[in-house]
Amino acid sequence: MDNKRAFLAVAISFVILLGYQYFFMPTPPAEQPGETKQSAEVKAPLSQNQPKAVAVTEKVAEKPALPPVVYDREPKKVTVDTSLYTAVFSEDGGTLTSFLLKKHSQTSDKNSPGMQFIATSAEQGYPLAFSWGSVTSPRILYTASASSIKLAEGDKPATLTLTADAGNGVTVQRAYTFRDDTYLIDLDIKVTNGSGAPLQGAPMLDQVDSSLGGGVSSSADRFLFTGPSAYINDELHEIKPDEFEQAPVTLNGNIDWAGYESSYFLCALVPEDGDGQSYTMQGSEDLVRTQLAGAVITLQSGASQNWQYKLYYGPKKVSLLRDIGYNLEKSMNYGWFTIIAKPMLWLLNFFYSVVHNYGVAIILVTVLIKALFWPITYKGLKSMKNMQKLQPKMAKLKEKYKDDPQAMNREVMNLYKTYKVNPLGGCLPMVIQIPFFFALYRVLLASIELRHAPFMLWITDLAAPDRLYLGFDLPWLGGLPVLTLLMGASMWLQQKMTPTTADPMQAKVMMALPIVFTFMFLNFPSGLVLYWLINNLLSILQQVVINRESKSHVLEKKA
Repeated sequence: MDNKRAFLAVAISFVILLGYQYFFMPTPPAEQPGETKQSAEVKAPLSQNQPKAVAVTEKVAEKPALPPVVYDREPKKVTVDTSLYTAVFSEDGGTLTSFLLKKHSQTSDKNSPGMQFIATSAEQGYPLAFSWGSVTSPRILYTASASSIKLAEGDKPATLTLTADAGNGVTVQRAYTFRDDTYLIDLDIKVTNGSGAPLQGAPMLDQVDSSLGGGVSSSADRFLFTGPSAYINDELHEIKPDEFEQAPVTLNGNIDWAGYESSYFLCALVPEDGDGQSYTMQGSEDLVRTQLAGAVITLQSGASQNWQYKLYYGPKKVSLLRDIGYNLEKSMNYGWFTIIAKPMLWLLNFFYSVVHNYGVAIILVTVLIKALFWPITYKGLKSMKNMQKLQPKMAKLKEKYKDDPQAMNREVMNLYKTYKVNPLGGCLPMVIQIPFFFALYRVLLASIELRHAPFMLWITDLAAPDRLYLGFDLPWLGGLPVLTLLMGASMWLQQKMTPTTADPMQAKVMMALPIVFTFMFLNFPSGLVLYWLINNLLSILQQVVINRESKSHVLEKKA
């Protein structure tokens, strides 16, 4: 039974390690032998020069192939400036060439520029290219209604209208409407058929994403999903690059939104009135091309058709996304632990509203969780202490019944019953706390609130790994991971103080776990390390209290 308990403790520790691998580590994209990542990127992109054909369901007048686009003037760029972002739109295809957030910087440096969402080049293409099936090309020259737009607090919404002759009598008009107090942008697209014959097509709105945020990633991006995602038929779909590198992947259904997400930011297209029927993606991890398509319709000569979209380019903050609606808050994916994670996030923000420091808020949440589990943990540690006291008696039973295992097990169970000891009592509290452990991990990893949030001293970004720079670079580390080393030391001290019934070899295995965890936590966000350190310190405090109570009880008996 002793061996079972020791191995159970080890197994639980490895459950944590394996759980970390399963829930947090991304699956590397598969590559075929002899295939380079660069070749995968250009294998079959959704070309902006060769629009995707749409199958027709009835006979209509055939449309001749569009000739190559030759602009007779240089396309202008229109800058839209609000309190939240600065966006730049081009008359070349009506695309978005720059989107800079003002309230979120790329790094935690004081003079860091704002977060840049557009990381592609003109050769790779820009987001928001539009085509109406094979009838119009996404590369057409628009005429803008304004040279620039500037909004300030309290200003009324402003609209930028882009109008283009798509050729052969077809006109495309795109109207972007901006508000100063939201990241949400309205997009109204109108196609008019002046060709003299009925035409058939489907609206297609393209996105091109290359390492969201100008190639700047955070430490959390290594553990959480980054890539194309969509909320379809009341279900969140997160598509990994290895699923569409070899061939395009198309999702069909009732699309609430579709886009590209990283740990902290989201680019989402929201089709209104059922204008989203399918979402296609292809490319590679470094360059993803996606296309949101609507239903095929027949447009009679002289008729027009409108499609409405909402565009969201902004932070993944639950309260903000929930207020906007369209199920955008579903992009905050906590997996199996959502029911626990959401209250924890609420607690974290509540404590921050009081203390105005997310590091202190993490400490308070940890203390509260530890307090809630204090009775269970107390019983578990008490049980382990009692088990340790029974070791001499159990050793005698093992010696006495060494040739009769069944009799030995029977006598050991009687011993547990006589002294009212639960052999699993020390492990059960840990098992019960594992879901809360992972839930808080998910919250601390995915919460944009911690991004660039300072704590104290050298910890200026709770979403970045803990590093104290000494004036010179340490190999593989850069700076000294002080908080992580303190966490490892506290875990070692906790192991030393925790009662154990394991044999010397098993005890050595258990004592190696602090080293394993220290290495594992080296590149974790410092907010997570802070949580684990405080949790260890509180566990040590619990053990000290129990040891004192036990010692006091022994002295009372002697007296």
